[in-house]
Amino acid sequence: MAGLKNKTNLKFYTTNEIADLLKMNIQVIARKLKHGELVGYKIGKDWRVKESDLMQWLEKHSNKNVMNPGQQVIERFMKKGKFETLPVQRKKRKYILEHILRQFDLNRVYSEKEVNEIVSECHDDYCRVRREFVDEGMMYRKDGKYRRNGSYRFTK
Repeated sequence: MAGLKNKTNLKFYTTNEIADLLKMNIQVIARKLKHGELVGYKIGKDWRVKESDLMQWLEKHSNKNVMNPGQQVIERFMKKGKFETLPVQRKKRKYILEHILRQFDLNRVYSEKEVNEIVSECHDDYCRVRREFVDEGMMYRKDGKYRRNGSYRFTK
């Protein structure tokens, strides 16, 4: 009983109450509880869900946790801080190239060796990335020197 005195602020919801609160079908809530997607306690024939568990579940499903497409591509292709491969699809590849491009300062001239060193921290095929930077208009190349294109607009 001593443990319960400290827990007087606990609030539990029934399956019906959660369905009413969230404007969802009661069977959907019951299914989520049965499969463990929503944490709850089965007492008799009905479930009880702590308010804190319900809020945690709602936060997990919040759209504020959604990554933008570029972040999704980067997370998918980056392994241990490096890109092992570049995607075949141009749009996805561009997200990765832009990620690497951000390592370069605007208005600074880089030697080919410096470009290779910076790129090789992210991807082993620095020749290909260098070539793609120029082909995509992300960098200018002249006399073996490279400069980031200040007017290049990153994909949103």
